Amino acid sequence: MKENIIELLEERGVTIKKMAELVYELQKKYIDITMEDAIYNVNKVLSKREVQNAILTGIQLDKLAEKNLIEEPLLSMIKNDESLYGIDEILALSITNVYGSIGFTNYGYIDKMKFGIIGEIDKMGKETDMVNTFLDDLVGGIVAAACARMAHSIERKQK
Repeated sequence: MKENIIELLEERGVTIKKMAELVYELQKKYIDITMEDAIYNVNKVLSKREVQNAILTGIQLDKLAEKNLIEEPLLSMIKNDESLYGIDEILALSITNVYGSIGFTNYGYIDKMKFGIIGEIDKMGKETDMVNTFLDDLVGGIVAAACARMAHSIERKQK
C-alpha cells in the first residue's frame, strides 16, 4: 500500500524528497538533523495505515472534483477550496494526530505559511485545472507529522 501512496503523490507532483526538504528546513534550527533523517521520518509517517488512508481518500476526492464527478454544492466547495469547508484540514489533522499535539501545532503553522512544496501545490491548484484542495493539506500533515516524530525521538534520547 505504501508504494501505491507514493505513486499517487508523485503523480500529483509530490516526492518524498520535496517533503523531506521542508522537514529539514523546519527542524534544522531546533535539532541536529540531516536530509537522510528527514527522508527517514517522512517514510516512517507514510508507513502508517491511518496516514495512507487519509492520503488515498483526499487525493481521490481531488481527482473526482477535477472530473466533475461530485455533486453540487460539494463540487464547487472542493474546486474553489472554500475557506469554510475545512474537511481538507480535518483529514490532514488525522495524520498529525498520530504523533500528538506537537503535530497538531506544527500543522497549523505549516498550513498558514505554505512553505516549499505546499506553496507549490497551492499555486498549481490556482493556476491549472488540477484540484489540490486536499493535497496541500495532506502534504502539510505529512510534514508536520514527520517533524513531530523527530521531536518525540529526540525527547526519548535526551531522557
